[in-house]
Amino acid sequence: MEYRIEKDTLGEVKVPVDKFWGAQTQRSKQNFPIGHETMPNEIIKAFAITKKGAAKANSDLGLLEEKKAEAIAYAAEEIIEGKLNDHFPLVVWQTGSGTQSNMNVNEVIAHVGNKWLKEQGSELVLHPNDDVNKSQSSNDTYPTALHIAAVLKLEDTVLPSLKVLKESIHKKSEEFMDIVKIGRTHLQDATPITLGQEMSGWHRMLEKTEKMITESAQHLKDLAIGGTAVGTGLNAHPEFSERVCQEISAITGKNFRSEPVKFHSLTSYDEAVYAHGALKALAADLMKIANDVRWLASGPRSGLGEIIIPANEPGSSIMPGKVNPTQSEAITMVVTQVVGNDATIAFAASQGNFELNVFKPVIAYNFIQSAQLLADSMLSFEERCVRGIEPNHEKIETFLNDSLMLVTALNPHIGYENAAKIAKKAYEENTTLKEAALALELLTEEEFDKYVVPEDMTHTL
Repeated sequence: MEYRIEKDTLGEVKVPVDKFWGAQTQRSKQNFPIGHETMPNEIIKAFAITKKGAAKANSDLGLLEEKKAEAIAYAAEEIIEGKLNDHFPLVVWQTGSGTQSNMNVNEVIAHVGNKWLKEQGSELVLHPNDDVNKSQSSNDTYPTALHIAAVLKLEDTVLPSLKVLKESIHKKSEEFMDIVKIGRTHLQDATPITLGQEMSGWHRMLEKTEKMITESAQHLKDLAIGGTAVGTGLNAHPEFSERVCQEISAITGKNFRSEPVKFHSLTSYDEAVYAHGALKALAADLMKIANDVRWLASGPRSGLGEIIIPANEPGSSIMPGKVNPTQSEAITMVVTQVVGNDATIAFAASQGNFELNVFKPVIAYNFIQSAQLLADSMLSFEERCVRGIEPNHEKIETFLNDSLMLVTALNPHIGYENAAKIAKKAYEENTTLKEAALALELLTEEEFDKYVVPEDMTHTL
C-alpha cells in the first residue's frame, strides 16, 4: 500500500494515498481499534450540512474568503450526496466529544476542497481547522449534527414508514369491522368484540405514537452551533449561530433554530432522550401488535388460529409444512434492541459533567440505529404480514359460540350471581350456556335467545 505524509500538531503520520482524510483521522483510526461500529453515515451527512452552512455564514460575515466558502460547500455537497462514504472510517468508540469525527469531516472537506480550488486555478488553500472548522468546536458541531440527523431520520424515514403500517392496519380494521369474535383479557375469554374493533386499537396506538414522535422532533430543531467550546461562543461572531441555522434550514427544508442557551445544548441531551422515548413508545406498541398477530395466528390446529397470515418461507428445518410468524419475530427483536438502546441513551445523557457531555457518539449511534430498525421493520411487517392477514371464520365462530363469557349479557336481566351459576354449571358439565340456564330454570329459551346476541354485545345498545 502506498502512503503520503500528513502533519498535525503532534508530528507526521502516514496516510493511505487513496484516502482523503488527514493526520488526526489516521491517529484516531490507530488509537481506537474497538469494535466494528462506525460513525453512522447520517451523522457524517449532518456534519457536512453543518460545515456547508457554517462556511456560508462565515463568508457572509466577512470572516472567510468567498472562494474558500465555495470550496467547502462543494466538498460538503459531495459528502451529503454519499459520494465520499469510504473516507469516514472512524468507530463510535472514540473520544466522547466526537472530536475525531468532526476532524475527519474537516480533513476530508479540506482535501476535496483543495482539489477543487486547484482545478479552479486558485492559489487558496483550505485548512481543516482554520477554515473548515472556523467559528466552531467539536463540542457544538457534534450535538448540532446529531440533532440534524435525528430530525431527518424521524421525519423522513420513521414517520413515512409508520404511516404505511398505520394505514394498512386501518384498512384491515375497516374490512373486518363486522366479524364478531370473542374478546380476551388476561389471556382468558372475555366478552365479544369484532376483529375490526380489535385492530382499530392497533391503529389508534400508531396514531398516538405518530403524534408523539412528530412533537418530540420539534425539540431537536434547537441547535447548539455557535456555542463553540463551553457555550460562550468564543471565536464565533455574535450573528454566526442564527445565520448557520438559517442556512441549515435552507439546505434541509426543516425549520432549525439557534438554541438560546448554549450552556444547555453542549452538556444536555434531554431532547434526544425525549425523542427516543417516543420511539420506545412506538416500539412498545409494535411489540403488542406483533404479539397479538402471532397469538391470533397460532396453530394452525392446536392454537387460536383466528387469523391466517402469509406463508413467506418454510418454518422449520425438520418439521415439513410448518409456517412460523417470522415477521412478528423480526419486529419484536427490533423492539428489544430499541428498548436496550433507550436505556443506553438515557444513561449516557445523564453523564453530562460540567460544561460537556462526553457520551455523544454512543447516543448518536443508538438513536440512529433505533430509528432505522423501526422504519425498516415496520415496512417489512406491513408488506409481508399485515397486508395479507385474513380471518379464519370457522375458528372465530367456534370460539365465539363456545365462550362462557357470553353469559355477561344476562347480568342486567338476572343479576351477576345467577349469571355466574349458569357459567359455572355449563363449565362443570361441559354443556352450553343455554342448556345450563334452562336446567337452572333461570330463563326461558326465548328470553335467552333475546338477551344473548353476540353481535349486540360489541356496541352500546
